[in-house]
Amino acid sequence: MAMKFRGTMVLVVIASVMMGTSLAFPGWNDNKGYAWPPKQDEGPAKVPPKKVIVGGSENWHFGFDYSTWAHKSGPFYVNNTLVFKYDPPSGDNTHADSVYVFPSFRSYMRCDLKRATMVANVSDGAGDGFEFTLSQKWKPYFFACGEKGGLHCSTGKMQFSVMSLPRRRKWHG
Repeated sequence: MAMKFRGTMVLVVIASVMMGTSLAFPGWNDNKGYAWPPKQDEGPAKVPPKKVIVGGSENWHFGFDYSTWAHKSGPFYVNNTLVFKYDPPSGDNTHADSVYVFPSFRSYMRCDLKRATMVANVSDGAGDGFEFTLSQKWKPYFFACGEKGGLHCSTGKMQFSVMSLPRRRKWHG
């Protein structure tokens, strides 16, 4: 009798797991959005990389809260491109910006430019802007402006971090 009960319990657990798995896919019972199981001739398709303008319509400038922007604009995926747009200094505009990448969270939090690498100088953000591609999986990237000896980073809110996630997949049905 005990063996029959265990066998029944195993079947109940397997059925529950299968049901839970099928419910994890939206549209599982109406074939809208996803078809489950997927058709054999169709597999997962990669979501294409995006170009994201840093700061959105605000672009890259002193005083904008880029950490909040990055939090709201994520997630970010491998091969997404961040576009930094800013005006180079000229004529009456003596304000300058740049883009630095920090090697670690600690140097980023300290705005330690000695450990950072300049990836865009004061003129690289003109026109279509400077493009930086997130090229590595599961890598945190730490960005900041390095102008005025790190003042833009430390007090001007011109710093943010992103984590490049592996490319997600979506099912066609």
